[in-house]
Amino acid sequence: MKMFIRYLRQNLTEIILFAVFALIFMFVFFLYNVNTEAVIYAAFLCFVILTVVFFVRFNKFLRRHKQREHILENILIMTEELPEPATSAEYDYIRMIKKLSSEYKRKISVYQQERSESIDYYSTWIHQIKTPISVMTMILQSEDTEEHRELLAELFRIEQYAEMALFYIRLDSVSSDFVFKVYSLDDIIRNAVRKYAPQFIRKKLSLQYSGTQITVLTDEKWLLFIIEQILSNAVKYTEKGGVTITVSPDKLLCIADTGIGISSEDLPRIFEKGFTGYNGRADKKSTGIGLYLCKKAADKLSHRITAESVPGKGSAFSIDLQSAPLKTE
Repeated sequence: MKMFIRYLRQNLTEIILFAVFALIFMFVFFLYNVNTEAVIYAAFLCFVILTVVFFVRFNKFLRRHKQREHILENILIMTEELPEPATSAEYDYIRMIKKLSSEYKRKISVYQQERSESIDYYSTWIHQIKTPISVMTMILQSEDTEEHRELLAELFRIEQYAEMALFYIRLDSVSSDFVFKVYSLDDIIRNAVRKYAPQFIRKKLSLQYSGTQITVLTDEKWLLFIIEQILSNAVKYTEKGGVTITVSPDKLLCIADTGIGISSEDLPRIFEKGFTGYNGRADKKSTGIGLYLCKKAADKLSHRITAESVPGKGSAFSIDLQSAPLKTE
């Protein structure tokens, strides 16, 4: 019905003109005392012809509309398959669309090239900056003093920020190097734990993890990044107690700490980009990027990440690692 009304509006001028012409002829016939039956018969024939033409054109209008709807649903790949123009106005519109499409593709190509160059530059810079960090780490490890331990902790944070920047630029890249395989979850967790072990020792925090035999379908590098970010926050905001890592039989990974917790008003927004919350503002060191990247990476891996927290008692982050069974023929 909506399309019929649109068609009527589109041809409203022609319909009005036909009605006006019909009235003119009827008036002229009346003035010349033409036989009424002849006038009615002629009017009936005109009406029949008009109705046939009207519905034939309406049917053609519907077909062209469906064709345009199909192209609209696949506009990015069907720009060159636009319908043949029926009028000079449609011909002009199609020319404009093709011109805009050509310009859009050119700009996208330039943007992708510039973005690729930027990613290559920053990736190279981040990898290069890791070399002096490693050298400084080796120098500081040569002597075990309180000052050196503090400097090592700060160097570790610098390296983490550099890695976060690398993951940040890679995550939104169209060429993100996801490699989905079945991995041992225990190996991934232990790699993250080994990396943060010095930080746990420095702050005298406990870590409880009994191991697991579960395997998961995921990308090892990105899941490791998510776990490391959660552990990083746990160490940062925990002064006493420690962290407990558990894995349930239904592949729910939970990382719980006994830190300062997250306020109830901040909890719904912790995965938003740039959101630091009360703890971040008080600490003045939070960037609001870590958990945002965790959520984006988890979404790309089809893992669901959630958080629960009680202020003053700690926080618990859960990652649902279940995956639908894949059938092969």
